[in-house]
Amino acid sequence: MSQPVTEPANEDVVYFNQILKAGVDAGCSDVHIKVGTPASYRISRAFHSIDFVPTQVWMQSVIDGICPKHMKAGLEADRETDFSYSAPGIGRFRTNVFQALGRWCIVMRYIKATVPTFEKLGLPEVLKTVAESPRGIVLMAGTTGSGKSTTLAAMLEHLNNNFRKHIVTLEDPIEFVFEENQCLIEQRELNLDTMSFHRAMKSALREDPDVIMVGEMRDAISFQTSISAADTGHTVISTMHTTSANSSVGRILEYFKQDERDTIRRQLAGTLRAVCCQRMVPTAEGGMRPALEIMINTISIKKAIEENQLGKLLPIIEASRKIVENEDGVPIWEDQGEGMMSFNQCIFNLLQQGIVTEQAAMEKASNPQQLKMWTEGIFTSSGGITG
Repeated sequence: MSQPVTEPANEDVVYFNQILKAGVDAGCSDVHIKVGTPASYRISRAFHSIDFVPTQVWMQSVIDGICPKHMKAGLEADRETDFSYSAPGIGRFRTNVFQALGRWCIVMRYIKATVPTFEKLGLPEVLKTVAESPRGIVLMAGTTGSGKSTTLAAMLEHLNNNFRKHIVTLEDPIEFVFEENQCLIEQRELNLDTMSFHRAMKSALREDPDVIMVGEMRDAISFQTSISAADTGHTVISTMHTTSANSSVGRILEYFKQDERDTIRRQLAGTLRAVCCQRMVPTAEGGMRPALEIMINTISIKKAIEENQLGKLLPIIEASRKIVENEDGVPIWEDQGEGMMSFNQCIFNLLQQGIVTEQAAMEKASNPQQLKMWTEGIFTSSGGITG
């Protein structure tokens, strides 16, 4: 974890911090700064430029001032790096420095100091149950900017507030800094607290953990090590880049060689606890709301994975809910006790509750045609059609 900079190295860093503060005050999620282009903020998914165009000399001065000393050699060699930056009195930022056309660029994601609650994020209660799993692999999937890291942090904070557990995190870089409450927590950052993810993961298994949080699953070794950890009674929680929960199993298998996939698939069927995939949907009030697809490793899901019937995963997820009328007589997809739901079912419920607009719902739906049928009162479930 990068140490806070209490005394900016130079005047350029002072002004840089002022840019960050203005963005945070305006409610930005990201700050984009690059040579020759007006600096800009991403606010509610839209870009807003400011009247400042950085020069290469200014950018070099800022990077020299904010980049941790232990990262500078790597930045010089690779021309890109990731680290966390703490601006005094402003907050923490997940930072990526890189070059484009030989010019420096900086993209920073603002990390809120306080982990948002389940209620504030609008997350389903089933994620608390998933987080409480005594063992197994829990994956939070989604594209970049989908809020999966924040949701994962909320799950860990739920454990921290309610259970006596030992949590070890392996992150690149550290985003949310947890204040120990009920849990004992050690957060380790790649290239600062450990020089190798694989060594850190091996060490974590010797540190008496209940929960191991891995910032991101990146390769076959990551998954193989996580499967081994889950198989020995640990809970492993991580993120990965996929667009749906049901497609994540196939994506995991792609990390492995063809002749290894059957073995890994059977191991995964036995150790997987849940895969949750998230998308951010604009709300009718102008904010953002997470929509989730949740796949729990039920008996039916496990059997489909074991038998390599991955095409059955989405139908099984959808069949776990049935259409009912709520207290206002509005049709919604109701959980039948397994906690699963598809993206379309989640988005349809958000639409029926007036949280999102029909246009936003159609843009974010996995199957807009199916969603359109539902809005017209034609519902499909387990292959049947009712009106």
